Amino acid sequence: MKNSSFQEDPVPRILEDFQQYLTFQDMAPSTIQSYLFAAEQFLGLYHVLSHDNLMLYKCYLMEHYKPQTVNLRIRAMNCLMESLHLSQGRMPMVRVQQKSFLENVISQADYEYLKNCFIKNGNHLYYFAIRLMATTGMRISELLSLQVEDVKRGYMDIYSKDNKIRRIYIPKLVRQDCLLWLKHIDRVWGDVFLNRYGNRITQAGVRGQLKKYSVRYGLDPAVVYPHSFRHLFARNFIEKCGDIAMLSDILGHESIETTRIYLHRSSTEQKALVNQIVDW
Repeated sequence: MKNSSFQEDPVPRILEDFQQYLTFQDMAPSTIQSYLFAAEQFLGLYHVLSHDNLMLYKCYLMEHYKPQTVNLRIRAMNCLMESLHLSQGRMPMVRVQQKSFLENVISQADYEYLKNCFIKNGNHLYYFAIRLMATTGMRISELLSLQVEDVKRGYMDIYSKDNKIRRIYIPKLVRQDCLLWLKHIDRVWGDVFLNRYGNRITQAGVRGQLKKYSVRYGLDPAVVYPHSFRHLFARNFIEKCGDIAMLSDILGHESIETTRIYLHRSSTEQKALVNQIVDW
């Protein structure tokens, strides 16, 4: 491929067209935001879309960010190239080394303690937020899009951009308790998780509040974050069921290899076990 400029439109026009393309592709708002950030970052650094500049950007990303972030930005730039019908300029992803352990996952005991703290203090909003994530494996974005109708039905369908459907089941006991709470607060339709102003709470808001509550209740803030409860669900599921293929489907992983990490012990458990058994 030649090193000549791919696109000579000014930066604002490129970003505007890219946003329209992403919206037309029915991508999630959070994905659109992150893709636009990557495009704006690239154009701010190099100004012109060319093969050499793309390679320079990849090197820049690898020097400054973790592999997962690098690959997110690469996916964004590849999507930008697609939108400009320049797919021959696609960048390959960087290889992410799979860890043989989990880090910063809340323990079952701390999860139960946190639930009890929320109930004791009448904080049913966050009680059901962590309980739903820990008993369904849903992501924070999925939790915040949960509708009252989904709870009544007992499941939530997630539609991917390639028209695949992933069904998240709400366990019977959780569903019953949640419906009682929704009835008590007179919530009969629409979003389940609203703030005091009647607006859907944000992902950043949930993360911030969980960190605040972890400090208040004497828990390690490093393990109290939304995805930690998804990890807890996965670990409990694999211990009680052992069907890794089913777990992969429930979690919505593209590859079962991603799910295999739940077959490993956490780093904390590995350390405790080594300290227990090594006496030579």
